[in-house]
Amino acid sequence: MASIRQKKIEGVLQKELSIIFREQARSICKGAMVTVTVVNVAPDMSFAKAYLSIFGGSSTNEEVHQSIVDATGEIRYELGKRLGQSFRIIPNLAFHIDDSLDYAEEIDRILKDK
Repeated sequence: MASIRQKKIEGVLQKELSIIFREQARSICKGAMVTVTVVNVAPDMSFAKAYLSIFGGSSTNEEVHQSIVDATGEIRYELGKRLGQSFRIIPNLAFHIDDSLDYAEEIDRILKDK
């Protein structure tokens, strides 16, 4: 179970990552709209998993995800500039595609077919 401190840090990271993706959508996100749906932080605050929903753009979701993964160091550096005064350690980042919306749509489609 996540502590109150972890939840606060997760919220701050989610907000700041969303801002970074919005500001750098052309370069990092290949013009797609990227939404940070969930951030999970390890108890020692050294590692964070961010789940992303990717919409639109001329590239596939996998290409946009790979572009984001390739720019992880740049994203972490930007987080450090933004949060350096507040956080002692900027966590290492891992980005995953959040497929919960696709899963919900599939369940909805199956239920409508029956």
